[in-house]
Amino acid sequence: MNQYGLLAEIRRSKKYKRMGEHLHKYSNLLNRDFHAEAINQKWVTDISYIHTGQGIIYLSIIRDLFDGSIVAHKMSTTQTVNLVLNTIKEAKQKERVTPELQLHSDQGFQYTSTGYFNLTKEYGITPSMSRRGNCYDNAMAENFFGILKAECIHRHRIKTFDEARQIIDEYIYFYNFERIQLKTRLTPYEKRCQPA
Repeated sequence: MNQYGLLAEIRRSKKYKRMGEHLHKYSNLLNRDFHAEAINQKWVTDISYIHTGQGIIYLSIIRDLFDGSIVAHKMSTTQTVNLVLNTIKEAKQKERVTPELQLHSDQGFQYTSTGYFNLTKEYGITPSMSRRGNCYDNAMAENFFGILKAECIHRHRIKTFDEARQIIDEYIYFYNFERIQLKTRLTPYEKRCQPA
């Protein structure tokens, strides 16, 4: 290189910021105890993605472990913190939040964000979080996505985001109000309406 008058440029190493250092982490309070004695005592939340002809649409849900109902769901073409925050806001509008309510999630960036920390604190919700890389800790949220995909999504060739929204909205209504659960022999809505 010297004989041709070339100089080698040494690349400077990039400093990578570790994402976990400044984010909020929570204890695994749920600890795979998926039984709830009352409504709005234990909720689980997660995000899944659905392929369409226009690209991916993300579905965020909150599921009540008492009856298995989906108490809130939101969709977006981008996976952002706001998708999760809007799902929690919808749940809060529909349901009475009690002081003992736990909201369990995985360690996705939306759930470790300051926005999530602030909103759960404002609403008096106690966050619970799966151990790193352990999908079984949030099995009941994953379980719903499996049912949704088997019974609905994989039976359609979804072309557009609007079509995905319509199909998913209709299925969640069916799931909450018409689909009988094997364990209870009731729909989630029927179970939810039973006297305490």
